[in-house]
Amino acid sequence: MSDKITAAAEKFTALVKAQLERNERIKSVKEFTDYAALDTIVIGVCGGDGIGPVITAEAQRVLEHLLRDEVAKGKVAFKVIDGLTIENRVAAGKAIPDDVLAELKQCHVILKGPTTTPRAGDPWPNIESANVAMRKELDLFANVRPVKVPDKGIDWTFFRENTEGAYALGSSGFAVDDEVAFDFVVATTEGTQRIARLAYDYARKNHKERVSIITKANVVKTTDGKFLKLCQEIGKEYPDIITDDWYIDITTAKLIDEKRRGDFKVFILPNLYGDIITDEAAEFQGGVGTAGSANLGKQYAMFEAIHGSAPRMVAEGRASYADPCSMLRAAVLLLSHIGYQSQADKLDRALDICMYEEKKLTVTGRNTGCTCQEFGEYVMATMQSL
Repeated sequence: MSDKITAAAEKFTALVKAQLERNERIKSVKEFTDYAALDTIVIGVCGGDGIGPVITAEAQRVLEHLLRDEVAKGKVAFKVIDGLTIENRVAAGKAIPDDVLAELKQCHVILKGPTTTPRAGDPWPNIESANVAMRKELDLFANVRPVKVPDKGIDWTFFRENTEGAYALGSSGFAVDDEVAFDFVVATTEGTQRIARLAYDYARKNHKERVSIITKANVVKTTDGKFLKLCQEIGKEYPDIITDDWYIDITTAKLIDEKRRGDFKVFILPNLYGDIITDEAAEFQGGVGTAGSANLGKQYAMFEAIHGSAPRMVAEGRASYADPCSMLRAAVLLLSHIGYQSQADKLDRALDICMYEEKKLTVTGRNTGCTCQEFGEYVMATMQSL
């Protein structure tokens, strides 16, 4: 038994050392990128795999339509990045091959399609999620997901911590022996404070009167307890905003409580809870296929759909019928982030019309509905009339 304990202690020591080094790195970056000051904003377009290249290409086409004047002036440039397919990642033995990562770092913002993450029983080796790796490599610490359904009183914005919690070390757990295995959760002061401050700043700028902190601090006392306490301390700097806190289990129930769900406005959540609850929230506006998300850091930002790569659709020859709405919603967030709010508002409004109001075309994922490209054409035609 002593040999097992010694081996486990050595592995844990390496994890602690790596996290202490990461903590120093994230503290060293102070300022956010000023996109207005850049000569050229480089938008990387990374299709991923499965249906990713199809829906990402359509979102790129819509963005190029909206930003055609900026592209002509040289203020915006698009850079297509291949190589984030599951086949290429497996061949490299890395979540993100080195050459692909180098290309990503040449961009200021990235529009990224879904990528396949191997799981037990899959034919692929157990490489880390490309999303998790990208968030860590580019320090994309805030995952921002809006959900809005006016007729149900829903106007929610989720700030999910992206680089810590249960996912940061998701591929670094280990089995002590055949009977005992460990995974780990990590929380740092800098990591928590920066996501909290971003959420409160957003709430203030967008006139949201309440911020809710979501944890399981009554059970996960050390890391969740730290997260809750630090968020509450940041909240004291914003006396004009109401701060409350909820446990994750009761929060999932209250989101479907018609009497209470309208009270929620802005959420701050650790990584795992944020992943789960934003998928639940997306169902209110039509499912994960309708929702996009922003992954924000101080130097880089990445925008993506919140659903997977749907390899079955590709295998069945249905990729051309994939729904681009999630990537188009992500494009809205991208436009807003880099300072093109009027274009963001126009695309957002067109999507509301096409998805919920007129619904002249419907994407079903099969030949019973329109193709991905046809829906993109519908959106662009709708924007012309706005």
